[in-house]
Amino acid sequence: MDMRTEIRDFMVTVSKKEVVAAKFPNHEHWLPLSNLDMCFGPPLDFSLFFCYTKPTCGDNWTFVSKVEVLKKALAEALVPFYALAGEIVPNSMGEPEILCNNRGVDFIEGFADIELQNLNLYRADETIGFKLVPKKKNGMLAVQATGFKCGGLMVACTFGHQIMDAYSASMFLISWAEIAQSKPFSSLPTFCRSLLNPRIPGSFDSSIENLCIPITTFHPTKEPNLGANNFVSRTYIVKANIINELQSLANTNECKRTKVECFSALLWKIIAKSGTTDKNISKLGTVVDERTRIGCGDEEKTKILASYFGCVLSIPYGSKSVDELIEKPLSWVVNEVHGIVESAMTEHFLDLLDWAEAHRSVLSLSKIYAYGSRKGPALVVSSSLRFPLSKVQFGWGRPTCVSCYFPWGGDAGYVMPVQSPSENGDWVVYMHLLKEELELIEREAGHVFRPLTLGYLNEFEQEPLVSLLNVTV
Repeated sequence: MDMRTEIRDFMVTVSKKEVVAAKFPNHEHWLPLSNLDMCFGPPLDFSLFFCYTKPTCGDNWTFVSKVEVLKKALAEALVPFYALAGEIVPNSMGEPEILCNNRGVDFIEGFADIELQNLNLYRADETIGFKLVPKKKNGMLAVQATGFKCGGLMVACTFGHQIMDAYSASMFLISWAEIAQSKPFSSLPTFCRSLLNPRIPGSFDSSIENLCIPITTFHPTKEPNLGANNFVSRTYIVKANIINELQSLANTNECKRTKVECFSALLWKIIAKSGTTDKNISKLGTVVDERTRIGCGDEEKTKILASYFGCVLSIPYGSKSVDELIEKPLSWVVNEVHGIVESAMTEHFLDLLDWAEAHRSVLSLSKIYAYGSRKGPALVVSSSLRFPLSKVQFGWGRPTCVSCYFPWGGDAGYVMPVQSPSENGDWVVYMHLLKEELELIEREAGHVFRPLTLGYLNEFEQEPLVSLLNVTV
């Protein structure tokens, strides 16, 4: 059965909408955005969703009882995560700030007239994006709980990326689940913005100008083939043995690279083939969480940063000719990816903080987001593999599937792998790329990237990577 073409239409009926506020509200106050938050404009929203099959034991779980657990625990989780119950408004200087006023979180309840296992997650735009993840109209967070005919459940959360990254979202989600199970918090957030203060006096290398630009200087492309409407979202499953073999093929005796670096190199090498004579420079960006890098050896600061709630990201990127990426072996491309990751060392990040301070009067954005595809194929890889999202268990078992939905609207593709909740080493990979790039990936490496549907999640055979077509390893 070709799951690329099969899609069953279904309806989601919304039965209730309400606002869930913190159980014990904090006093109203303002929380400024950090310099890094100001670098993530324009305001973007990203979604994470969790699929739960009907519990095999405990017939007392109904959709209503599950939703009540979710809402009660959410009200308690918003006490330490109070910023999520606020809203962004301009301060007296015109800068966006979080007004911590316990406005609350929009909570939507719905029912889908389809069985969960028949949900085609591969075509994420048609299923997840249009019907199952909430649109965040107000506040910092929106939640949608959707029941299915089989008794399954999807919990989808849409977060404001301007004030949090996936690390922060993961911290909140795990805490929310812990409360639902009457467990103590494993981690409490800190909103201490002074952890990301710029240096005095500030200084930054001119290379930072190649990574970020003030949003006032951003001029969107007018080329029709690069418009946001030509980007498509797809979700795949990549089996553990494929990932392991890819890493073995990409590594050499002298250099051992990570699985994410090898995975990124494979994608970069494939999409380079979509380049043309006049679009012959390809870019790859990697999203780097700087929490562990800016402690500068200070163990206490590093420990505090581990609980910092906010956006602590940079997106360094590299450029190579499409001919090099196609003709060079995969091991060479992996080393280039490693160089991009290593470029985001401590000094780079401190420079970025100082640059953001100098441009704080306006929002900024990553240059690869703004102009990534101007000279050829471009994508950004953001790994959430280290986040223990399988722990987002509210009392009726671990999720069957976890993934994201993030059609970010940039001029480069976006890819996010997460660990399968089965904890067997498989990856669930979300891709938001140009349609022709996705078609190229499926032609070149169709047995690596399998369309994701819950009914087929654990049925793929363990295949070797030797049939990877037209990719020099």
